[in-house]
This record gives sequence, structure tokens and C-alpha cells, in this order.
Amino acid sequence: MIQPEVLILLGATAAQTLFGRSFRVTRDRGHVPHSDLAKTVIATIHPSAILRSSDRDEMFRGLAADLALARR
Repeated sequence: MIQPEVLILLGATAAQTLFGRSFRVTRDRGHVPHSDLAKTVIATIHPSAILRSSDRDEMFRGLAADLALARR
């Protein structure tokens, strides 16, 4: 019923549910894997990961860049 244009997977649990346990958000984030669920699928960190990070500014910039990619 729902046919989204963009699907953003927040965190490893969401990404690994769709792409398997070998998918690593830290390694594969920002890439656009193929999926039949939406035209564009982007995996990124979960926003709560920023709070646990010692480098919050860098993590936030990475999340913002991934969301900007989804917007394009």
C-alpha cells in the first residue's frame, strides 16, 4: 500500500533487517543499496548514536550529510 520515494534506515538494526547481518552502517552508510521497497534507500546511524559518541560533532555532520543525500 505504501510506496515511499525514499526509505531512510536509522541504525544497524534497521539496515541489517533488510540487507543482512554483514551490512555495517559504519562502513556502508551513505551508500544507496538497491531495494524493491523504495526508489532510494539510505542507511545511516541512529540519531541516539550521536549521544554516545565521543566525537558528537563529526557524527552529527555525518548524519546531516546522509540526510542531505536522501533529500537529493
